[in-house]
This record gives sequence, C-alpha cells and structure tokens, in this order.
Amino acid sequence: MPKSDAATAVLTFTIAFEHYNEKHPHSALKYRSPCEFRRTVDSSTVV
Repeated sequence: MPKSDAATAVLTFTIAFEHYNEKHPHSALKYRSPCEFRRTVDSSTVV
C-alpha cells in the first residue's frame, strides 16, 4: 500500500475534521450534528 505525501495527508485530515465537526452526529448533542444543533438552538432563541 503506497503512503500518501504530506499534501494529501493534510487534505484528508482537513476533510475528516470538517465532517466530524459539522456533519457527524454527537451523543452529547442528542445524536445531532453540530450544524443541526446550532440550527435548532438558533431557531428557538428569542431575540
């Protein structure tokens, strides 16, 4: 199996971190993604 170069590794990690932090459901957020959680909180906040 060939090893990736540094640029490919950085891109892969960037994509993985973005997915985890924006789309992946988290148990602490009642199995919602951070985007879904923020949308719920923003829509229920009265200004």
